[in-house]
Parts: sequence; C-alpha cells; structure tokens
Amino acid sequence: MGSTSSPSSGSEVTGEPVTTTDATTDADTDEPVTGTTGTTEATASAGTGGCPDGSLFCPCNDDATCDPGLACEDDLCVPESEAVCGDGMLAGMEECDNGAENADTATCKANCTLQKCGDGSLGPGEACDDGNAVDNDACSNACIAATCGDLVVQVGEACDDGNADNTDACINCQAAVCGDTFIHAGVEQCDDGNANGGDGCSASCQVEAPQCGGNFTTGWCPQNGTNQQFTRCESVSNGNKTCNNPFIKYGTVENGVPAQHGGNDFNAWCVQLGFSGWSGQVGYGSRPCDPPQGRLFGCTGYDEVAWHWCDWQDGNWLNGALNYHQCNDGTQISSITCQ
Repeated sequence: MGSTSSPSSGSEVTGEPVTTTDATTDADTDEPVTGTTGTTEATASAGTGGCPDGSLFCPCNDDATCDPGLACEDDLCVPESEAVCGDGMLAGMEECDNGAENADTATCKANCTLQKCGDGSLGPGEACDDGNAVDNDACSNACIAATCGDLVVQVGEACDDGNADNTDACINCQAAVCGDTFIHAGVEQCDDGNANGGDGCSASCQVEAPQCGGNFTTGWCPQNGTNQQFTRCESVSNGNKTCNNPFIKYGTVENGVPAQHGGNDFNAWCVQLGFSGWSGQVGYGSRPCDPPQGRLFGCTGYDEVAWHWCDWQDGNWLNGALNYHQCNDGTQISSITCQ
C-alpha cells in the first residue's frame, strides 16, 4: 500500500522548500539506492584543463624538462633563477660554470664561456692565443706557435716544406741559393759558401777545374815531381796562398791527413804545387783521421825517392790503405801558407 507523508502535527511551517529524496530498495540486497540529479562536474588532470606539461606552473615533461626559460622543480615548471656566473650552477646563457675554478686560463673562463682557440685567452693545451684569425703570424689558427717546418709560410719565411732536407729548394724555410753551403740537388754541383771563382767551386756553384800552379784550391792539385800525389784544401784564403786543413791523395787513395814531423819539408811541398817557396807560416790543430783516412808524415823513400807524404805507420800507401788512425792530438797541420 502506498502512503502519503505530511508534516506531523505540531510541525512549524516556515515556508522554506523541502527537499525530497526518492529511495528505492534493491530487490536483491534490500540496500537503498540513492540517485542524484543534476550535471556531473569533470575533474582537471595534468596536461588538460589549460595547463599543458612543460608550461609555467604546470607539471614538468616526462623527462623532467620544461619550456625554455622554465626550470623543473618538485615536478612543477617555475621560472628559471637568474644566472650567476661563478656559483657552480649552469643557468641562463652560461656555456659552463665551474664555480671557483673558473679562470681565463682554465677550461671554463671567468665569464662562464668555454675556452676556444682565437678568443685571446691562453687556455689548457694552447701554446699561444693571439685572438685573431691570421694563420701566418707568430701564432697559428690552431693556437700553435709558428715554427719552421709547420707547413705554413710565416712572416720572415720564404717557404716551408715541412721537412729538414737540406738538398731541396727550401732550406730552413729560406729559398735555396748558391752560397748557402748546401748543395741543391739537380741544380748545384758544389757550394763552398762563397761567390769566389777559381777555388774549385764557381760563383754559380758549379765544379771548376782546379787552377793549380801557385794557387791552393779545394780540388786536387798535382804535386809536381811526385808519382801521382796531390793536395787539396778544405778551404782557401789569403788570395789562394793559404790552404786550410789540407788533404793528400796518393794514386787512388784520398784524404790522408799530414801531421807535425821532423821529415816535413814545407818548402818542397810549396814548390811542388807551383809556388816559389814556403812563407814560413804553418798552423797545427786537432783533426780526425778515422778509417779510411790516416795520418801522414813527410819523407823520401818508400814508394818513391822524391820528397812526398808517407803513411805514418809503414811509409808505403800508393794506391793502398792508410794504416795509422790516431789523430785529434793537436799536431795535425791545419794551415800552410806558400808564396
């Protein structure tokens, strides 16, 4: 049976509306089922409701990042703090920040920028840094000090072939020229370091026939009256009258080193070479005579009766080996002057 509810007697009538809730009983559970009328209100979640991930005051992106100018703190995107160079924290436009270790000579400079070749600051691994992009000055664009052999033609260099070969066209970063004492392969036959002719090497660095007969030369000059003995000089001076570091050749064997000895006849030697005689001047010094060179003394006999230079050990050496190799004792002839 249905029934109708009404205010009980004695109830005060106030004129306020009375809300009525209809309840029904679930036939299976006898539990009341309550229904609510009206529109259901939706609840906003991350990424919805006008607050996309990564935006200001919104949740951070899944990788804990935020939009530019924002930082992720406690999973919320907030404005980045102002960068302070030297606080050890990378922020803003800083390229680096190592705190108290920042320095213009360190990897991270004092202004929180990374060290770069060409920035004018001498950083780790740089030999120089002149702050420019000029590659042929004293500091290259790789911040390496300019040196001969670096393949870059620097100021003061005529060339730079990157090698230490003294027979090519570039010698110590200068163009090879006759007179530099280095023989330019395929171009020069000799180079005695001077522009004088008549000394065995011409002013154009070509080999000259020795002008023997009253002149010392750097070529082999015959000692007249001997059987195939010759003299040459390492260098000549005093108008070709002085022979410096003389060498002796006997037949086919070259570079005997004459030394001080009682049998030396300097006047006979000068006459054999076309001079009028010896000037009375001779110098001594230490010279090596390592094999196949050997020490010599002046003599008559052994290979021939004319005065000539003989092997210090056994006298004979025409077309044969030199046998005595102890020199460098200050008694080798270092110069002889004839007149």
